[in-house]
Amino acid sequence: MENCESCLENLKGKYKIFQEKYFLPKFEELNDDFSIEKLADTETDFLLKEIRRFISEKFSNYLRLIESIIHPVNSPIFIFSIIKSLSQEDLENLKEVYKKLVKQEIKILKLDVLSSEKDEAEYIKNSFKLWAEIKNSILELADKIEKNWDNKFEENNKSYFG
Repeated sequence: MENCESCLENLKGKYKIFQEKYFLPKFEELNDDFSIEKLADTETDFLLKEIRRFISEKFSNYLRLIESIIHPVNSPIFIFSIIKSLSQEDLENLKEVYKKLVKQEIKILKLDVLSSEKDEAEYIKNSFKLWAEIKNSILELADKIEKNWDNKFEENNKSYFG
């Protein structure tokens, strides 16, 4: 069995072929944002599809978190403390990020049903650009929540039961 370093080099070599063919982002950049190096131990004939799955998993996680902030039905209690720490402008910005992530989710549905190497490559390129657009908004949101957490987290001795 190959060691992890040679597996990673093998992955980089396979990716380089697709990168040149479809003008994809550099491996290091994509790996930094989406941790695709975890694919080094995976045998697949569909490398781009597997990379897309890593990207879509990250986007789905952010989509679910943002959705619970925007529409907190059946959300954990800490979500309500997060909401209290945000301004109306923050929530509007969050809704814009949410819309962009929903569009990506729809693209994922289509690719799961019918995909081609070219479509997978296009998704990866577009997702990389989208992440560059939205990651600062997410970071700003996290900074505001962290900054205001102690101010908005109300510790009173009341509970739901009285």
